[in-house]
Amino acid sequence: MKIEIAAQQLSSLGNPIRLELYRALVRAGADGLSCGDLQEKLEIAASTLSHHIRHLMSAGLIYQERQGTTLVCHAHYPTMQNLVGYLVDECCMDAKCKPKGKAA
Repeated sequence: MKIEIAAQQLSSLGNPIRLELYRALVRAGADGLSCGDLQEKLEIAASTLSHHIRHLMSAGLIYQERQGTTLVCHAHYPTMQNLVGYLVDECCMDAKCKPKGKAA
């Protein structure tokens, strides 16, 4: 993963509303949540929700799909896994000793 992409994704998650929105979608699992459900859960105006959804979508963290007349938002799990992996893959690589709790 390029550092610029990781920085964009982390920046998107750096906003409290977007982080709360993202966590709600991660908790919802594969079914996702409708925009109406998200608006109710987060107690924010539709226009504010739309702004934050667009921001997370542009970072590749979430996607939307239309189910009939309803827009449903989903966490994009491969992107989340890549970001988390990027943050921890090289954990302690430059350390002189192994982290506690790991077998030698």
